Amino acid sequence: MTTALITGSTAGIGAAFARRLAADGHNLVLVARDTKRLREQATELHDRHGIEAEVLTADLATEDGIAAVEERLGRRRDGVDLLVNNAGFGNKGRYLEVSLADELTMLKVHCEAVLRLTSAATEAMRERGRGGVVNVASVAAFVPRGTYGASKAWVVQFTQGAARDLAGTGVRLMALCPGFVRTEFHERAGMGTDNIPNWMWLDADKLVAAALADLARGKSLSVPDPRYKALMGVVKVTPRALLGGVTSRTGRKYGPQ
Repeated sequence: MTTALITGSTAGIGAAFARRLAADGHNLVLVARDTKRLREQATELHDRHGIEAEVLTADLATEDGIAAVEERLGRRRDGVDLLVNNAGFGNKGRYLEVSLADELTMLKVHCEAVLRLTSAATEAMRERGRGGVVNVASVAAFVPRGTYGASKAWVVQFTQGAARDLAGTGVRLMALCPGFVRTEFHERAGMGTDNIPNWMWLDADKLVAAALADLARGKSLSVPDPRYKALMGVVKVTPRALLGGVTSRTGRKYGPQ
């Protein structure tokens, strides 16, 4: 039986990955900051699906938290076959309205942690000749929209580059770029969502099903919905100067309130 490790597993996309992978018979290593929620999640998934669910409390904004997950990923005896780097957050406010400390924390979670955990996982996976990594980014990676979008653009570029470097090793890497998903993400950041049109919202469980299908097909980039695929097609042919103005106005309309 294979084992999947999921960061940010207790809510949103991470929880959807946990539900789907447990239902498919994978053992899990569940990673988040809240031990109580982790234990409740592990018990529920074990009781419902009969899988083993290990709990690892770690804050990926800290050195100790990243190191603890690195150690678990690097184990050879009970290795991890699939890593889902899902942990992340948003900051409310435009550039210079958000403290530098908060911006640096975002980069540590979205970039440093993703780099280090991916490296720890893929080194062990390459030795075994199999494995997969899903790094959760965002469609915000494709538009000029502050530190969040920049950090997710880094995730996409890093993942696709690493995927090319590891081609032929049996290790697959994929950047997952969803749009708006109904999770705790916006609430935690203090962002209003009432003004976001219903058609822009995605279902987390359907998103995960599409993502896992794309990973199985060997894709290094997944935009798992026809609506957002169409929007990204428009983005590709829109001049950057015009796109910057549009995304700034859209961010004020559909972003933090």
